[in-house]
Amino acid sequence: MKQVVLGDSGQKVSEICLGTMHLGSNTPDEMSLHILDAFEERGGTFIDTANIYNRDAPRCRGGESETLIGRWIKKRRNKEHLFIATKVGMVYPDQRAGLGRDQIMAECEKSLHRLGVDAIDLYYAHADDLETPMEETLEAFDKLVRQGKVRFIGASNFYPTRLVEARWISQIHGWTRYCCIQQRYSYLRPKPGASFGLQKPANDDLLEYCKREDFPLIGYAPLLKGSVAGRADKPMNRQYQGEDSVARLAQLKKVADALGISMAQLCLAWMRQHDFTVIPLIGVSNLGQLRDNLGAVDLALDPEIMATLF
Repeated sequence: MKQVVLGDSGQKVSEICLGTMHLGSNTPDEMSLHILDAFEERGGTFIDTANIYNRDAPRCRGGESETLIGRWIKKRRNKEHLFIATKVGMVYPDQRAGLGRDQIMAECEKSLHRLGVDAIDLYYAHADDLETPMEETLEAFDKLVRQGKVRFIGASNFYPTRLVEARWISQIHGWTRYCCIQQRYSYLRPKPGASFGLQKPANDDLLEYCKREDFPLIGYAPLLKGSVAGRADKPMNRQYQGEDSVARLAQLKKVADALGISMAQLCLAWMRQHDFTVIPLIGVSNLGQLRDNLGAVDLALDPEIMATLF
């Protein structure tokens, strides 16, 4: 698997990122470990988790994914080959967390303990927090970097204007800046005005900013839980239902069939071949899905094919 540079961090990471929300909870431990092993064997280094994964699963409280990754790293002794990202600050209706200084510092210690590492490679602000001064958040992140507990920081679920503001504040204070953004992104486009709650899709303004500033986009939910892959048992999310999605899905299937590849592979290959850095963040529950998704790394789409997909 090819390695790509994560923006101005200078750090190289695998061109596909493995999302682990359900590993160690909805996906049984044994299969979860097989998935991590197989991803690493294919050259995958970029692994994504969060402090609250998977709090909504039965008998879970959050952090199960980090704990499983920590056990895997301890068993395999492979941390030096990996780039681990986790997150802090998602707000739930029943829990005021956010991006306050104390919250960030305390949750970082918990994540370090669960992962069993000395430093978090990439620490995301999981969702924008409008109730906490941005300076407080960014100063806390910078302190963690200076302490050696975090290497790089990223933003997730931010509007473009807030991302630009955050990077400007960090620059004028000499603090560590967000080096990438993780946002909902797929070949299918949400309907105008569609809401995902705290999740934010990558809109045209964000895509233009990423292209202009060579700012990496880590696109989560690229296959929309399987509906982009053409799975009949995975109906289209209501936020995507409409004529535009029907037309784009038909075109995706037409091109995939002509190339003899899966729709999932084509979608992920399309994301990889943007004219700025886009890293698909995949989530799988078995080895068959992982093998199919990783088939995208072997694909090089002709410019003519790319043109038909826009």
